[in-house]
Amino acid sequence: MRTLLSILTIACWAHPVALQAAPSPPNIVFILADDMGYGDLKAYNPGSKISTPHLDQLAAGGMVFTDAHSGGSTCVPSRHSLITGHFAARRKQLNWRAGPVISRSQLTFASVLRTQGYHTAMVGKWHQGFTMKSPGVFDYEKPLTGGPVDCGFDSFFGMHASLDIPPYFYIRDRTPTMAPTETVGDKNSVGGKEGWNRIQGAFWRAGKVGPDFKHAEVTPRFAAEAVKVIESHDGKKPLFLYLALPSPHTPWLPTSEFIGKSGAGMYGDFMMQVDHVVGQVLGGLKTAGMSDNTLVLFSSDNGPVWYDKDTERFGHRSSGLLRGIKGSCWEGGHRVPFIAHWPGRISAGARSDHTIAFADVLATFADAAGRPELPKGAAEDSVSFLQVLLHPDRKHPPRPPILHDGKVIRDGDWKLIATRGGRGFDADRKVKYDTELYNLEDDLSEKNNLADKMPEKVKNLQARMYRILNN
Repeated sequence: MRTLLSILTIACWAHPVALQAAPSPPNIVFILADDMGYGDLKAYNPGSKISTPHLDQLAAGGMVFTDAHSGGSTCVPSRHSLITGHFAARRKQLNWRAGPVISRSQLTFASVLRTQGYHTAMVGKWHQGFTMKSPGVFDYEKPLTGGPVDCGFDSFFGMHASLDIPPYFYIRDRTPTMAPTETVGDKNSVGGKEGWNRIQGAFWRAGKVGPDFKHAEVTPRFAAEAVKVIESHDGKKPLFLYLALPSPHTPWLPTSEFIGKSGAGMYGDFMMQVDHVVGQVLGGLKTAGMSDNTLVLFSSDNGPVWYDKDTERFGHRSSGLLRGIKGSCWEGGHRVPFIAHWPGRISAGARSDHTIAFADVLATFADAAGRPELPKGAAEDSVSFLQVLLHPDRKHPPRPPILHDGKVIRDGDWKLIATRGGRGFDADRKVKYDTELYNLEDDLSEKNNLADKMPEKVKNLQARMYRILNN
């Protein structure tokens, strides 16, 4: 079946009708980590102090993208771009606390696959808003609408936002498993031996919590739910599973088997647990007999919360050689690990420097499922990279410019930062930054600002940015 599908996929550009007659397309599993650094995996940073055997195996057996970019440097815009195929910069506001930021009529990667005959399931962190009683207030007496099952997913088990943002409760489809009727106090690791700050370590905010919700149990619970989705799949349809982990975002709560096992403190220990979840998912695919025809993708929504003091103390560079961390428009905020694994279709040990963005995932899924054409005006920023996956040795057209936000553009080797803010969680907020221009081919660490030397290049990139936003 894989051989026939390969032939038809290659032929689909000249004969798109032929692909419709192909056997069932691949199962797809997308695993998204939360606040993980570009340098946490040895595939990107051989000096990493974190053991990740399952992700190392996934990378060795598939393709590693070195120039992949999330949809933003924080949770909400990044996920929005991934799910919808739009640059989040097109939206002036993504106020998820006030209600859904994805409309029911909007195309999503799940709705595209469902129209292609997929069973679509999501497990984990949504962070795109639900219909609210009032801003920030859920109505637990009514179905929670506007979430995954209203955006193309057949099923959902997860939570509304990050694991440090109350209220804390599980949701199954549109219904809380238990409404948050109890209260949990805030927590942090300030003053501990590892020297974490207020938003690192075992940090969460005080608030309401469901009786069946325990912070330390959430990542293991999501792993179990994801494996259950896989092993209970009847095979009548191809499966799409989106597993959006809440880890290694705070609170860093590794279970006992991982405590003290990494060389990067609580964070590294929790990252090892993320790797363990990947192993559980891969094991579930093997048990279900689905490994051979499943496209598995792994990435992170943005960069880590990892400061210079942490690098000095542990000798671990969570962002690798990149400048910046979470919240930054420098590369460390949005250049993310991205691994693709598909036995028999993606060559083992492949490595690609082709530029891709989270917005491209939707078109790539549609392409792999036999629907290379999308409705006009839908997911206009999404560019399929399926041919890069299948034929890494061929020359592929360069990706059109990427907007990281409304004032940051990447075009080929060039990157323009035209905002005075947005330099990350570790930035000095008193500093007003100048316009920055970098050639990333020569200066990946963004040390040599060329803006003053190349004013015409700055103007040209600004003009391209405005044209994209006003298109």
